[in-house]
Amino acid sequence: MSPETTASAPESVRTAPAPDSVGAALPRLGLGTWPLVGPDATRAVLTGIEAGYRLIDTAAIYGNEDAVGAALAACGVPRDELFVTTKLRGSDHVSGDVRGAVERSLERLGLERLDLFLIHWPLPRFDRYAAAFEAMLECRDAGLVRYVGVSNFLGHHLRRVVAETGEAPAVNQIQMDPSLARLPVRRANDELGVFTQSWSPLGRGEVLEAAAVASVADRIGCTRAQVVLAWHLAQGVVPVARSANPARQAENLAAVDVALTAADVAALSRLDRGEAAARDVEREEHF
Repeated sequence: MSPETTASAPESVRTAPAPDSVGAALPRLGLGTWPLVGPDATRAVLTGIEAGYRLIDTAAIYGNEDAVGAALAACGVPRDELFVTTKLRGSDHVSGDVRGAVERSLERLGLERLDLFLIHWPLPRFDRYAAAFEAMLECRDAGLVRYVGVSNFLGHHLRRVVAETGEAPAVNQIQMDPSLARLPVRRANDELGVFTQSWSPLGRGEVLEAAAVASVADRIGCTRAQVVLAWHLAQGVVPVARSANPARQAENLAAVDVALTAADVAALSRLDRGEAAARDVEREEHF
């Protein structure tokens, strides 16, 4: 089957959990933790939670799950008010030890269940991502994970997962900012019922320096970063923004109260440089 072929779901289709919608469960803006480790990561998560963040995003490959777990244990916020995401590292993806990976992440984080577990990169050279997702569904069915999803997947990766497992990922977390609007991937997400999250939502420095961003920020009296995060939110995307600075964390979170007009969203969307400007997920590998 060619990468872009849409195949029919297998006859024996897994019964998905009742639509306890991930979109309804996700807080509107997340706190990223890469590249923080050790006490710096713990402090950043603690100040973020104090500022009001309830979605905390980490990954096995970041090397900070233990530090994030220390913050979760010390923060004083009830577990059911927090939404914790981590990701399958490439070595476990390729080896097939998905259950072991989930259990190790749970141990490091000090949790009994993950809210969201993502395949971090598709690693198509190894041709294991559909099998890895099937194993993640088994972890969900065993009660170790609430939702399972993917990160950095393109449309043909998503369609293959659906064709081979009978179920779409709950989430696809993608590189996205106004200069990388990712329209083809987002259309595939929408077509398949996959919720879009964005990483590196503020892009590089040139996004914040763009005249369109500055114009909107000046008009409505907010920061440029808030305008860019509000652009994501206005399109129903949950951005995951990283910062260890308590003031910046609070500033970013305040973007949930920034209202953009349709014209504002369109103006920022015209900064899009196309898919070729995004990271090459067909070749990029991390283990």
